[in-house]
Amino acid sequence: MVLAPVDAMNSLIQVRGACPHDCPDTCALVTTVQDGIAVKLQGNPAHPHTAGVLCTKVSRYIERNDHPERIVRPLKRSGPKGSGRFEPVSWESALDDIAAQLERRRRKNPETIVPYSYCGTMGLVQGESMDRRFFHKLGASLLDRTICSSAGGEALGYTLGGKVGMRVEFFAEAKLILIWGSNSIASNLHFWRHAQAAKRAGARLVCIDPRRTETADKCDEHLALLPGTDAALALALMHELVVNDWLDSDYIAHHTLGWDALRARALQWPPARAAAVCGVPEAQIAALARAYGTTKPAAIRLNYGMQRVHGGGNAARAIACLPALVGAWRDRAGGLLLSSSGQFPVDRAALQRPDLLAGRRPRTINMSAIGDALLDTANPVDALVVYNSNPVAVAPDSGKVVAGFAREDLFTVVLEQFQTDTADYADYVLPATTQLEHWDIHTSYGHTDVMLNRPALAPRGEARSNAWVFRELARRMGFDEPCFSDDDETLCRLAFAREASIDFDQLMAQGFVRLDLPDAPYAEGRFPTPSGRCEFFSARLAAQGQDGLPDHVPNHEPAGSSTEFPLAMISPPARNFLNSTFVNVRSLRAIEGEPLLEINEADAAARGIEDGATVRVFNPRGEYRCRAEISRRARPGVVHGLGVWWRKLGLDGTNVNQLTSQRLTDIGRGPTFYDCLVQVEAAAS
Repeated sequence: MVLAPVDAMNSLIQVRGACPHDCPDTCALVTTVQDGIAVKLQGNPAHPHTAGVLCTKVSRYIERNDHPERIVRPLKRSGPKGSGRFEPVSWESALDDIAAQLERRRRKNPETIVPYSYCGTMGLVQGESMDRRFFHKLGASLLDRTICSSAGGEALGYTLGGKVGMRVEFFAEAKLILIWGSNSIASNLHFWRHAQAAKRAGARLVCIDPRRTETADKCDEHLALLPGTDAALALALMHELVVNDWLDSDYIAHHTLGWDALRARALQWPPARAAAVCGVPEAQIAALARAYGTTKPAAIRLNYGMQRVHGGGNAARAIACLPALVGAWRDRAGGLLLSSSGQFPVDRAALQRPDLLAGRRPRTINMSAIGDALLDTANPVDALVVYNSNPVAVAPDSGKVVAGFAREDLFTVVLEQFQTDTADYADYVLPATTQLEHWDIHTSYGHTDVMLNRPALAPRGEARSNAWVFRELARRMGFDEPCFSDDDETLCRLAFAREASIDFDQLMAQGFVRLDLPDAPYAEGRFPTPSGRCEFFSARLAAQGQDGLPDHVPNHEPAGSSTEFPLAMISPPARNFLNSTFVNVRSLRAIEGEPLLEINEADAAARGIEDGATVRVFNPRGEYRCRAEISRRARPGVVHGLGVWWRKLGLDGTNVNQLTSQRLTDIGRGPTFYDCLVQVEAAAS
């Protein structure tokens, strides 16, 4: 809400809001506005989770909002696709032409029209409300939004029953914390505060990650396993829990399903076998198993990096089984957290109106394979509407993505705040509002508070919210259902209208409402699975022809399997970017410097590569040139292409996704960004 004026004489007010970005923290914001200009942005000190603290990225949000390169008028392409040449046009002209173009395709075959969006904003209104209504009514193709978390999310559903877990604040009371596949200092700062509190109270922190991250530096121990081997490690931990009887047999008997079968599988994975697969010492695996089996309460903070490989779903399932084996769920400071988003009772049907499909079942296109989809002449995509995403930079196998976007016969509309790589290929670029300029409502995948965002500023120039754009297009296309008249505040109110525990007046008054949840929700089982138990064996997976038990599923491109491309490459985010969102904020780009490839000293020496040299990174999908940094963060045999830089800022107009694959995960149809073999050689500067 708008708070009382800080200084009435100078028209100084404060407005409560929420961070929109794809981060588990979903911080509460307070924007100080003077005479219509944002002069300060801070974390809301009244919100317990945020506690007044913002990450480096979002603390620069005013710089992003006021950036001189903000798109503030509708633009129409005036040069070749990809040239970035546009001319300003009026909203009326742009929307009239866009509606006419979509109507022509709708009459021929609406499924040739494809929306492409993800989590450029996590908001329920600007991310998944009026847009979904519009495309449902249109009959457009559906988008399988898989590019980040679908493997781990679906795996959690098959094991625990949904994206559920322990409450983040109780990590502060744990005695052992496994930080698995998460660079928490960079990507989950407010969890890290709880982990540090636990450490000060005597807890042991263990980081499990191929890269020696900033988080690994601060932990008591680091297991630098090879990419895609997490399930093997988890099964070896189970092996040791079994043979040493570090099990909670009562919890297993009463609150799990499929233990005998899982036990038999775990016994196939002694630490020696897992050590050979994971590339870590056998003794380190055995010691970790002892610590996990004998320390109570023990908690696991799992993140999505580990599921971006072929076997990512099975790996997430295997890890999610561990807390039930030792009865960790009995304690509020025990268990696991990957995502809390399944806890929120969002009325998505009210927001998205799937009834507007009227019984139609359009085809579904996987966003992680958009390159292939755009080049598929048998099942063509003729029009693409992109919002809340930058696929030319972030989608895998970007050589194909660029070729698809460059098609002259593809009609492309991009709703954006800046001239991104994707905007360069648009026929129309429509100026989008920022979080400081529109209404929205947010859930979280790292805590359990509902957040409201109030606009603090008038939209800059002619910028308009996503929901406004789709309302206007609906009007032009003759969609006369009353739902297409809902304004943005009304959409905020609809999200939890049927949930009495979420009081919108309270949201308006303080900006957040905490969900009323038990401290230890699975102390007595009652998981939201079909059986009510933690399902080690999933009958639902078995019915799909998959293995009902978790197993180690090797990478599509396993480390060490190719002499031609001997290095495994992962592409974790640069610390001061968030996907591709903050790449053009000059103060943050100055910190990051330039696109880098981290490489181990031994791998660099074998290739005659010096620190700071330009290198060529390549595989059959393409090549990418950048600077090499000889780094202790890289273990032998693994390199790190830090992302996601805009392609136009790369040495050759490419980025690391020139090398990644469109192959998918075992569960969840997700991308396999970290399942990628390459070779590296010195290149001319």
